[in-house]
Amino acid sequence: MDDSHPLLTFFTDAADGRFPPVDGRVTVLPPLAGGLECSVAFTGHAVVATAMSGEDVRAQGPDGFGASLSPDFLRHLAGPKGWIDVIDATLTAPGTGGPPRLAELTGADDHPRVRHARNLRTDVKVYGDERGLVTLADGLAGRRELSVELHDPQDGGRGHGRSLLADALSLVPEAHPVFAAVSPGNARSLRAFLACGFTPVGSEVVLRPER
Repeated sequence: MDDSHPLLTFFTDAADGRFPPVDGRVTVLPPLAGGLECSVAFTGHAVVATAMSGEDVRAQGPDGFGASLSPDFLRHLAGPKGWIDVIDATLTAPGTGGPPRLAELTGADDHPRVRHARNLRTDVKVYGDERGLVTLADGLAGRRELSVELHDPQDGGRGHGRSLLADALSLVPEAHPVFAAVSPGNARSLRAFLACGFTPVGSEVVLRPER
């Protein structure tokens, strides 16, 4: 994705503990690359990246207190037949750098996690081992973004998810922010990310409009 998109500054600032004002307002930015748009909620402030005008966006009544992620508003953004992804928690952590503790994988293009990453992100790299796989890519607004999936979901209860995440952070240069979008309902995954040092900074949903 376009690493010059102004939304990227909101994410990197949040990773450093600097957030938009808690004023209930909505900042409207241009659309993302690749025909994508999004609505991102921080505490008391929302950011919407869309081809719609600011006037049209605000006429729908979104605000910084949750309404920017309401179903009716998201459907208006996407249009009657547009695609709307799930609402995720936005998490961030600093990379740990050092020697990479995971090998890059080939032949994983048919994996659902990899296909999803390539549908939304650019420069997708795939890593992993017997525990599972990791994708690392340029994601929303150009941020570095990772996702993980265990080969056996039951391994999460044995700590494999946390160890895989910890190793994934070695793929990111030390102190550089990396982001993850995690479903709040996936409690096991959310706990693993939090245990590995990820911090929640907001919530988000990605859309591919068809107006």
